[in-house]
Amino acid sequence: MTAPSPYGDRRRGRVGLLGGSFNPAHAGHRHVAECALQRLRLQQVWLLVSPGNPLKPVAGMAPLSARLASARTIADGRRIVATDIETRLGTRYTADTLRRLRRHFPCRHFVWLMGADNLVQLPRWRAWLDIARCMPFAVLPRPTYNHRALAGLAARRLRRARVPAQFAPALAGLAPPAWVFLPAPQHAASASAIRAAGPQRRSRE
Repeated sequence: MTAPSPYGDRRRGRVGLLGGSFNPAHAGHRHVAECALQRLRLQQVWLLVSPGNPLKPVAGMAPLSARLASARTIADGRRIVATDIETRLGTRYTADTLRRLRRHFPCRHFVWLMGADNLVQLPRWRAWLDIARCMPFAVLPRPTYNHRALAGLAARRLRRARVPAQFAPALAGLAPPAWVFLPAPQHAASASAIRAAGPQRRSRE
């Protein structure tokens, strides 16, 4: 299946959205996508390769073309699809991207996917409460972040919207705000560690 068109379509389906720099993509991203497909009963996961994360330094950021190519190495082009749709939509902030995707794909049931590290940082994101009100989201565990994530500002502000993990398969059909913390095996891979290890390590990932 080809990457989603910025013009949208009216096809139905349950789709997980995993955004990130993918600088580079690695086995941890693939692990999150596969867990979400299974636990949330999704038809697809789209890897949204960011044109540039406003919270990350430009130094050390590979060109979009290289990061998109990296994301495609962990995608299968069918159930896990890498895309630069944010660039083609002209959006940079997650809140804007999610609104546009809902507008262009009105028949899809989307779930925003994030690791526990991003739940910790979520209050720093532009219009973060709008993100929570735009679509349901699922949080997957990350080593050393889980306790902080569940005790943090975002989890506290959205505590009434939290869904028990046993209802995760229904999350895509719930009206936001709704979110779930998914107990799942944790993957320790990190893009920053891979970059620090140099080209030899990247070639083995």
